[in-house]
Parts: sequence; C-alpha cells; structure tokens
Amino acid sequence: MEPKLSPQDISVKSSVKLASKKKAKWKSVLTYAAFVGPAILFFTIVQLVPFFMGLYYSFTSWNGVSSTAEWVGFANYLKIFTNDKDFLNSFLFTTKFMLAAVVISNLIGFSLALLLNAALKSKNILRTVYFIPNVIGGLLLGFIWQFIFVKGFAAVGAATDIAFFKLPWLGDETTAFWGIVIVFAWQISGYMMVIYIAALQGVDPSLLEAAKIDGASSWMMLRKIIIPLILPAFTICFFLTISMAFKIFDLNLSLTGGGPFNSTQSVAINIYNEAFQYNRYGLGTAKSFIFFLIVAVFTTLQVVLTKRKEVQA
Repeated sequence: MEPKLSPQDISVKSSVKLASKKKAKWKSVLTYAAFVGPAILFFTIVQLVPFFMGLYYSFTSWNGVSSTAEWVGFANYLKIFTNDKDFLNSFLFTTKFMLAAVVISNLIGFSLALLLNAALKSKNILRTVYFIPNVIGGLLLGFIWQFIFVKGFAAVGAATDIAFFKLPWLGDETTAFWGIVIVFAWQISGYMMVIYIAALQGVDPSLLEAAKIDGASSWMMLRKIIIPLILPAFTICFFLTISMAFKIFDLNLSLTGGGPFNSTQSVAINIYNEAFQYNRYGLGTAKSFIFFLIVAVFTTLQVVLTKRKEVQA
C-alpha cells in the first residue's frame, strides 16, 4: 500500500506539477517566438508600418518633402473620383491589359506544360529555356524588347516586306498595348508552365489508361479528367497572373513609359508620377489605397469562384 499523503504534501505536489506545466508552456512559447518572432518583426517593419503610415498620408496634402502634413480628410479621394480622368483611363487600360494578359499567359503556360509533360528527351532543357525569361528583371526585359520592336522588327520588315514587322509597335496605342501583352506573356508563361507541370505530374496515370481503354479521345481526357483534377493549379495561376498584371510597372515603364500620350499608362505608373514626379504624395497614396482595394476585390472574387469550381469538380 502507498503511504497516505497529508494535505500539505498534496498541496506541494500540485504546486510542483503546476510549476512544471508553466515552465513547459513558457519553453514552448519561447521556442515559437525564436522561430516566428524575427519574421513577424520584419513583416511589421517592412509591411504594416508603411501601410498604416501611407493610410494616414492619404488623408493629407503632404508633398513628400516637408516636415509637416496638412490634414485634408477625404478631399484626395473626392478629387480622384470627380476630377481625375488620367487615373480612370490608366485603370481602364490596366483592367483591359489584365484580362488579355491572364488569358494569353495561362493558355501558353498550360499548353507548354502539356507538351513538356510528355516523354520528350529534351523536356528538361526546354523547361529551363522557357523559364529563363521569368528570371530576367522587368526593366532589362523591357529595354531588350524595346530594341526588338523598334530596331529588330524594322530590319526584318525591310528585308521581308511583311506588314506585321512594319507596324509602329510602340508608337501606336493599339500596337503598343499588344506589345506590352506579348512581352508580359513571354516573361510569365514559363512560371505558369512550372506550376501546371507540377499539377499534371500529380494526376494518376491509371485514370488516363482506363479512359484510353474505354475509348476516350485525348480532348475528352483533357476536358473530363485532367482539367478537373488540376483545378487548384488554375486557381494559383489565375491569382498570380491577375495580381502581377494589375501591378505591372517596370515592364510598362521601360517599354513605353506610358506613351504614346499616356494611352498605355498603367495604374502603378500613374501613382508613381503623382507621388514622385508631381510631389503630390498625399494624393498618390490615396490612389494606391483605392488600387489596393480594387486588386483585393478582383483577386478575392477570382479565388472564391475558382475554389467553388474545384468543389463542384
């Protein structure tokens, strides 16, 4: 038989257990803090603090230089919605560009993924080649393609007399728009291809073999089996391309600079000019917050809709 403990011994034993639990809990908290703490600290300094500072300045008429900022309330936001046609035009251009770029980039990326998921001897080399444009910086890529559009196409057009190469690619509103779309799709399609390839490799081959035995055509297998199974990859790729296309800046800046006559000016360039060229920092930050909300709404709707399709599939 175990000796009967006195109330004092029971109290001491309970205190020791409680202290041990508290010590283990604090050890666990400190362990998590050691790993997560630095990331939270840097995220707060780099993201949250500038975000709330920008929110404050959007209600002022600060020029970005002076030590004082005059509080103007919602005047900046009212001016944007009532008397700023340039911002509206840049938003319409960016939306049109986003729609074209998302469709073309994902179509090319998915097509390349289907091609390079097959048993080709050179598929690894081709994957690298198609992904390389994504590694090149947007400014550098823009200047390279600016040379191609202005000098390269002109030389090919003069030599072959093909009308396509004689077009004023960066000098006309329509061709400049499609020029930016082409370069953006060329840059980002390889990245989308990698995501689609990863999804395709997760498809069970036995399902495709069973469908072949049952007489399903390649198009039917693609539409009824492959696409429904990799819908999560479409969700990711659509989200990435929508956000990237909306936020296009460096590529647009180096290719056309927003020209001709601001016809290809993206929202990001409009905000940059407002804040840093015209020294209307308060108005620029107000535009950036409106833009932030618009992008958040677009991407959220896209994720919700595509996630719903995943569930249905």
